[in-house]
Amino acid sequence: MRSAPTILHLDMDAFFASAEQASKPSLRGKAVVVGGLGPRGVVATASYEARVFGVHSAMPMAQARRLAPNAAYLVPRGAFYRSISEQVMGLLRALSPLVEPLSLDEAFVDLEAGGAAWDDASARLAGAKLRADIRAVTGLTGSVGLAASKMLAKIASEQAKPDGLVVIEPGTERALLGPMSVRTLPGVGPTTGDHLRRAGIHTVDEIAEAGEDELVRLLGKAHGHGLYAMALAHDERPVVAERETKSVSVEDTYDVDIHDRVRVGLEVQRLADRCVRRLRGAGLSGRTIVLKVRRYDFSTLTRSETLRGPTDDSGVVREAAARLLDSVDTTGGVRLLGVGVTGLADYTQEDLFAQAAERGDAAGAEDVDDVPAAEPAAPVERRWVSGHDVTHAEYGHGWVQGSGLGRVTVRFETPDSEPGRVRTFRVDDPDLEPAEPLPLVAPRPGVAEEGEPSADGGRVRAG
Repeated sequence: MRSAPTILHLDMDAFFASAEQASKPSLRGKAVVVGGLGPRGVVATASYEARVFGVHSAMPMAQARRLAPNAAYLVPRGAFYRSISEQVMGLLRALSPLVEPLSLDEAFVDLEAGGAAWDDASARLAGAKLRADIRAVTGLTGSVGLAASKMLAKIASEQAKPDGLVVIEPGTERALLGPMSVRTLPGVGPTTGDHLRRAGIHTVDEIAEAGEDELVRLLGKAHGHGLYAMALAHDERPVVAERETKSVSVEDTYDVDIHDRVRVGLEVQRLADRCVRRLRGAGLSGRTIVLKVRRYDFSTLTRSETLRGPTDDSGVVREAAARLLDSVDTTGGVRLLGVGVTGLADYTQEDLFAQAAERGDAAGAEDVDDVPAAEPAAPVERRWVSGHDVTHAEYGHGWVQGSGLGRVTVRFETPDSEPGRVRTFRVDDPDLEPAEPLPLVAPRPGVAEEGEPSADGGRVRAG
């Protein structure tokens, strides 16, 4: 264990929902729920105003609607959240070369490795400056925990929520952990928690009192040893800067089971294209194509095919996914489909690019004219997604409040405007177009000065 609280844990506050509130002035201070809006959707993030009603992450969306019927329900904007996350991670990497992202909105930082902190006072200054910088650059708030280990830094950031900073000083860990629930410790989920509760163990102090041998008997050797060490506040895990990406995948859950085999095939092709875009965005390629199918009865099947070498060619991935689909019976209906790529590498083998074209190699170029011309495709009605950005030729930038019955309702406002007016249009209105999200904060040179307190007067507390 370190002698100074130089491991930092950052957790952005209700990240998706806060980003939506910052983007949409009319939603500030109101209950906002982000997630899948269909009957099988789940909550991704709920604003603090929505949490008052009992709404929380991973809750079925139907239950959330019953608890908070007047909340704003929005579909996630993944690319928008990723762009904000990149800004935040950039601020973290300016503090230290050892940054361990856990998700888009959460990361550990080893402040000592970057020379940003070496004792209690310098760690507090670094944490306060980071919070101010995040607010200045993104307009959002994050909670910061500082401690001598990763486990305690994460516990501290949880105590700091929302929009605060908590420092756990070395030497105080055991007294702090003792009365806490066993669920506070990493790796103690509902199942492990039930095992411990049935054994009469409810707090961290009671784990330490039970002893290592009893924990090994209850939970097994590896889990028992690890849990006993954490109960004694022993956590030597280092901050790991790079986590190897093992797979890239995308999947969709459908509100209504898909029975049409042609539709299933088209969905698999679309997912394959999305997967390849994500693969290329990460600068990767892969050898093994994986298809995931969850059927009407919740049974889940996976099929895979390994290629001769790595590829990032969409045609190759589409064809492999289609071959895998041929081996799956979907006659009863499909509720989820996914396409993934594993066996990743940072290069491709050029000879694989030809695989997508092999079907047409037998036909000479002179035969092209013999192929009947395809009939013009019927126009597809545009789909307007709740919460997503649009622009109108007359009214400017806005976002979709809802759509149906051939109409779409839009509120016209921007992150730096007053709450905007609402107008309704036909879904095929030629003046209405999808748009890219606007930045939450107008770009400006520099961020908060060293040691400057949070611009919003956020709390700085010591544990």
